[in-house]
Amino acid sequence: MLTDNKSAHVGSVREPFSTYGGWLDNEDPARILQKSAQAEAFFRTTGITFNVYGEEDADERLIPFDVVPRIISASEWRRLSRGIEQRVRAINAFLHDIYHRQEILRAGRIPTELIANNAAFLPHMVGVNPPGGVYTHIVGTDIVRTGPDEFFVLEDNARTPSGVSYMLENRETMLQMFPELFSRIAVQQVSDYPTNLRRSLAASAPDACTGKPVVAVLTPGIHNSAYFEHSYLADQMGAELVEGHDLRVVDGRITMRTTQGYTPIDVIYRRVDDEYLDPMNFNPDSMLGVPGIMDVYRSGGITIANAPGTGIADDKALYSYMPDIVEFYTGERPLLNNVQTWRCSEPDQLQYVLDNLAELVVKEVHGSGGYGMLVGPAASKKEVEDFRAKLIDNAPNYIAQPTLALSTVPIFTKKGLSPRHVDLRPFVLVSPERIDITPGGLTRVAMTEGSLVVNSSQGGGTKDTWVLEE
Repeated sequence: MLTDNKSAHVGSVREPFSTYGGWLDNEDPARILQKSAQAEAFFRTTGITFNVYGEEDADERLIPFDVVPRIISASEWRRLSRGIEQRVRAINAFLHDIYHRQEILRAGRIPTELIANNAAFLPHMVGVNPPGGVYTHIVGTDIVRTGPDEFFVLEDNARTPSGVSYMLENRETMLQMFPELFSRIAVQQVSDYPTNLRRSLAASAPDACTGKPVVAVLTPGIHNSAYFEHSYLADQMGAELVEGHDLRVVDGRITMRTTQGYTPIDVIYRRVDDEYLDPMNFNPDSMLGVPGIMDVYRSGGITIANAPGTGIADDKALYSYMPDIVEFYTGERPLLNNVQTWRCSEPDQLQYVLDNLAELVVKEVHGSGGYGMLVGPAASKKEVEDFRAKLIDNAPNYIAQPTLALSTVPIFTKKGLSPRHVDLRPFVLVSPERIDITPGGLTRVAMTEGSLVVNSSQGGGTKDTWVLEE
């Protein structure tokens, strides 16, 4: 059942899994189960946890980890990489255009009201040129597979994509649990991601930087659901982990409190949403950001990664226009397909969604983490009808998509291998000179049999993703 392929026969082994399958056939299932328990203990000891909003009794939850890797061939990865890079280039070009000349609106390729009435569009960024021309320094593109040669982009994460720490720890865990596998199978490494991240951020430093760029990670604090990742990445990069109260504006620069006084920072990898980034320019009640940071940013005194206002690029209502965006800015047809999407803001499309609600997946336009969504085929009649009322009350807040026949990969259970649905989030680093795509990414897996929801906040797990060498 090592397929990762919707159309493969049950029990068949795809070529990328052949060596692994041979190894697994000769392993004692009891040993694999023992290794699974060791991996969970390792995660718990290391503190690899996340917080679940609204669940006080689940403050420190482990993300389930499965020891059977997802394996992608080198040729498959080449195809995916080309499509991801094309998409990321288009997104950066779109962001520059939408905050400057807005040629795509003038050309009528995107409705003006989709931007003008969008909460993710940031007027403060109009006319601002980010250092190096980079808006999305870190991108997480969610991809699903529906057949042997069919890949679809499910959504673009251009604000503050999370999950890379789990990608790194999953690989480290597999190396510890099964070192013999990596001597048999040539797997492309992911361990250089923190080094590449630091180099990419440093290359995006502003003109105000006069020496070696100082990089810091701005976190909302320990109660944020992704705090483990914030501290982990800061540690791995050798960067400072800071909160808003550690920073202040001094002589037109953002400075960080140290034992020797305040020291200028050149690049901030922020994990704080736009709304809370600067109480002087956005939410005045925010205790998470830095007063005046937007003024320093606009004057070229600091690089903020990702740039404020990038959320417009991963808005789910805008997602349905991504094929047009790719073609408009690259002059090429998209190499990766979009999932068919109905915009509930349009009356005829809303009617179709209401008529077929039990068969569709409905998402909030600005939603994330699996919150606020309906998976029609898995919902009760009451849940469907309750969601229908939400749609009627606030239709522009939602989009709908078909329930895709996602590919499955096996997980190891007490009864042996069992198929589960997965998606993939490759991580992309963008600097003024280059685009780096980490081979593989984070495979999220629906741990419940038959479920299509892979989000960790909804009970999903993760597994290591292997991209084979040529």
